[in-house]
Amino acid sequence: MSRAEPTSDSTPLFLSDDSEVEGPEDGGGASGRRREGEGDGEEGEEREGSGVPASGVSDRRALLTVLVLCFVNLLNYMDRFTVAGVLPDIESYFVINDEKSGLLQTVFICSYMVLAPVFGYLGDRYNRRIIMSVGITFWSLVTLGSSFTPKGHFWLLLLTRGLVGVGEASYSTIAPTVIADLYVKGKRTNMLSIFYFAIPVGSGLGYIVGSQVGRLGQDWHWALRVTPGLGLLAVLLLLLVVQEPLRGAVESRPEHQLEATSWLTDLTALSRNRSFVLSTLGFTAVAFVTGSLALWAPTFLYRAAVFTGRQEPCRGANCAASESLIFGAITCVTGVLGVASGVQVSRLLRSRTGRADPLVCAAGLLLSAPFLYLTIVFAQTSVAATYVFIFLGETFLSMNWAIVADILLYVVVPTRRSTAEALQIVFSHLLGDAGSPYLIGVVSDSLRRSDSYLWQFRSLQISLLLCSFVAVVGGAFFLATALFIEEDRDRADKAVLPEEPIVVPKSGRSTRVPVSSVLI
Repeated sequence: MSRAEPTSDSTPLFLSDDSEVEGPEDGGGASGRRREGEGDGEEGEEREGSGVPASGVSDRRALLTVLVLCFVNLLNYMDRFTVAGVLPDIESYFVINDEKSGLLQTVFICSYMVLAPVFGYLGDRYNRRIIMSVGITFWSLVTLGSSFTPKGHFWLLLLTRGLVGVGEASYSTIAPTVIADLYVKGKRTNMLSIFYFAIPVGSGLGYIVGSQVGRLGQDWHWALRVTPGLGLLAVLLLLLVVQEPLRGAVESRPEHQLEATSWLTDLTALSRNRSFVLSTLGFTAVAFVTGSLALWAPTFLYRAAVFTGRQEPCRGANCAASESLIFGAITCVTGVLGVASGVQVSRLLRSRTGRADPLVCAAGLLLSAPFLYLTIVFAQTSVAATYVFIFLGETFLSMNWAIVADILLYVVVPTRRSTAEALQIVFSHLLGDAGSPYLIGVVSDSLRRSDSYLWQFRSLQISLLLCSFVAVVGGAFFLATALFIEEDRDRADKAVLPEEPIVVPKSGRSTRVPVSSVLI
């Protein structure tokens, strides 16, 4: 009788002790076998006799799916940081202080993180392609509506930015899990690298497009009208190109064999997964630093230029266009270098230690901290040194993006990945970039002794020093992750490996039953 042949008397086994392990603690027959997919080095076995990959998606369609998801992710971050590129103009238009300016990012992130668990729950159970399409359509329409906010109605801009977070939550929690169900091992890491290239590149393009479109249109409102049209194009690509893969199939255990548990069970299991919890706290530090720099860096550089006399005070529109352009270009380049170098260094170290991923993440944060400090200190003395330190600091900071995502995917079982992505988004944003832009603004306003150019610059400079401290704390969390990563990865692997059935006599004939059912 073939192993793949089902029988009416065989019963699939799925054990759960409310931990991340969903199979037997000892490997049973599974631990001694090669995982499906190790035969070709990367992907799971093809369906027997069909030539179709285990995910149900052809190789060509899988690659197109990743490219479409990458394009949408780029638009996601491009839209998110367009506002930062025209922030001085928004402050002048609505006559607001640093505290209220910081609310623009905080309101967006708050709605984004509150709804992330909802979409994570839906993404683990329903068609992910449809969920993403609906969310991106809503996001595009709301972003377009926010570009018509009239003067004196700052609250309306806050409201629309909050609604934008609703649409983005539907995408960011789900897209990485689609890639995880298309590829495994080295190919998964490579594809996630491509996907996460879009974060720094999209962020940089947000600064560039925001500042330059605002300059060409002589109105910051035009900066918010670029991404909506591209967003609707992304929806068409999602519906026409992206194909929903089978959950967990490429990891040798198709989704009909991986039973979805209750949400409470998922939360309990994830809370006991030490690698997931600690890496999430480390990523929270990354979010805090990037959120603060994303909103305030161009404004800080502009104020430094005015304070030192390198630039005349701006009385009109498009005040920080040149700073946004340069910072955006640096963000694009450092993002590509950081993500690529982080993945490459991790790949080289994996042959020496199973703890390579969290160690690379820790090194990236710990190395970024001194360069971010030097960036803030040298802003008033040397423009060249400032941009060099920004380049180095952002490069090391960007080493984390793809690796953190990969850690989550291999320490969490397939049926909990969307929920895990959602929880990571909630906590990293709740304690990270949801509050950091607002916190920096509040500290800046509290330190400012007067409205002079000196104190506009100095107060923001001192408040941004928090970023270096938080980066060091984040590095410590990743070092702690390295202590547990191998154990948690092994547990998740055992949950994915199917149990080897054995043949026993039953009613005069042989039948296949799980090993555990005959163990005493």
